[in-house]
Amino acid sequence: MLGLALGGTAVAALGPRRALAVSAVLYIGCALAVRVRLPRLRPGQFGGTSSGVGGDGGAVRASLHSAGVLLRGRTVRRLLLAQWLPPAFVTGAEGLIVAYAGERHFAPGWYAVLMGCLPVGMLVGDLLVGRLLRPRARERLTVPLVALAGLPLIGFAAEPGVAVSSCLLLLSGLGYAYNLGLQRPFLDALPTDGQGQAFGLLGSGSMTLQGVGPVCLGSVAAGIGTGGAIALAGGAVALTAGWILTWRPRTSQALVPN
Repeated sequence: MLGLALGGTAVAALGPRRALAVSAVLYIGCALAVRVRLPRLRPGQFGGTSSGVGGDGGAVRASLHSAGVLLRGRTVRRLLLAQWLPPAFVTGAEGLIVAYAGERHFAPGWYAVLMGCLPVGMLVGDLLVGRLLRPRARERLTVPLVALAGLPLIGFAAEPGVAVSSCLLLLSGLGYAYNLGLQRPFLDALPTDGQGQAFGLLGSGSMTLQGVGPVCLGSVAAGIGTGGAIALAGGAVALTAGWILTWRPRTSQALVPN
């Protein structure tokens, strides 16, 4: 949320081209800081494996091998997809909000309100689910929360106005708390010597699919409109909830690697 606010301020002050140039320079500065200031890790440090690692090429091969081993386990693969797919679809829908507001001729100030509704909903959902519910309750609510992340977006098929759109996005953001119910089952399903690689795979896969989602839904929106594309994304999330329901174990103790 703070990043969105700072980004909007930079665009307002500098214009979009200069703001992007400043962002690129800051990324380069961060990369240099990481390279110069952070220590080089030893092979096998923090849960890695030293077998087959000989320089950067060996590290890449070892990483790909570990990812392959993890993805061959059905339980781990399912839990990875369950954490990858809903954010990918919702992020794709979020990428269309500005275009949707433009199609509906909303006043410029409402663009920022709509963009802020999803992260506000995520924050509130995480606080409520994380603080008020016990782990077992969070796990039982995984499927309903995934459905909550998707079903409100289907309402964009009716091309609602600002007020209804804001409420739909807030409700969708609340559903993001479903991830809290998958954290313990995911950890329980991992081999003890592959947890570092698994969480790295989880993060990189999530970022990749959240980049692919807006591209795919943008192409869809060119054909059916932004409201229809957002609704399609919501339907895809709801279908993902149904898929999770078909295999979701009752307790985390039932989760064992295959």
